[in-house]
Amino acid sequence: MKKTSIWQGILFCFAIAVVCMFLGKLVPVIGGPVFAILLGMLITIFLKDKTTLLPGITFTSKKILQYAVILLGFGLNLNVILEIGKQSLPIIAATITTSLVIAAILQKVMHIPSKISTLVGVGSSICGGSAIAATAPVIQADDEETAQAISVIFFFNVIAALLFPVLGGLIGFSASNGEAFGVFAGTAINDTSSVTAAASTWDSIYHLGNETLNKAVTVKLTRTLAIIPITLFLAFFRSRKASGQNTKVNFSKIFPYFILFFVGASVITTIAVSLGIPAAAFEPLKTLSKFFIIMAMAAIGLNTNIVKLLKTGGKPIFMGLCCWMGITAVSLISQRILGIW
Repeated sequence: MKKTSIWQGILFCFAIAVVCMFLGKLVPVIGGPVFAILLGMLITIFLKDKTTLLPGITFTSKKILQYAVILLGFGLNLNVILEIGKQSLPIIAATITTSLVIAAILQKVMHIPSKISTLVGVGSSICGGSAIAATAPVIQADDEETAQAISVIFFFNVIAALLFPVLGGLIGFSASNGEAFGVFAGTAINDTSSVTAAASTWDSIYHLGNETLNKAVTVKLTRTLAIIPITLFLAFFRSRKASGQNTKVNFSKIFPYFILFFVGASVITTIAVSLGIPAAAFEPLKTLSKFFIIMAMAAIGLNTNIVKLLKTGGKPIFMGLCCWMGITAVSLISQRILGIW
């Protein structure tokens, strides 16, 4: 494989990502990654020959996706999460468990492919596209399975961003207590962009400054940490399942080492901030992480058959709906029990 062929594909994904990054800023409720995956699927319909681009597209959808997850760690100050986010930990644990159980049950009942079920369950319960990005390499999901899961998560992200501020008022959240709604948004909405949109809307409606937004984002970042145990468990489960089928699997080869670098990035940020380095110093790396995710989504879109995706989309969407409704209900019930709301 020639390096030139790799770079052709990478640069092609880069060009799509630049366009989609700006589109994402114009329409943040949709976001750059979703624009990238949609544009990638659209381009591949008209792209007659991807032979020279394919090596770079594959590299981007696999390796650059992992680099994006590693860089995501630079946005996590563990001290802040442990101090502020610990209040929401029981709710986060309950919602994650609920989503994964619902996904596992529906996968059996509705005969949904196991990898799509895992990605939808993890994406719904942890942090949307970032969780799917971290999980897909571990379970060796292909690009079409990843695109299917991302599409499901995106669909409910948009609904949540628009619906939750209205829903919060209807079910009785206090206008003066933005933190309670922040916990609700941070635990029940899938993706960070939609969490931000819903929390910002609540702050704007009730003139709360950034009270709701700060709480929601902290809770959401706390959820992000669940990427670590989930990916490690899936790697272990996959190796055990294979060994039960008398298939030799080298656990060291399927171990998600990029998750260790993700943890290392979080530790570096935590130590640096405690030594007086401003958190803003890591903003360029966080921005690069977001851009890498957009690039990877473009590559995944380029490797996805949109016709097949639409034909097989019904069951995963229903699964996503059930996971989302389950998470929302458990979040509200847990807040009542803990006296947050």
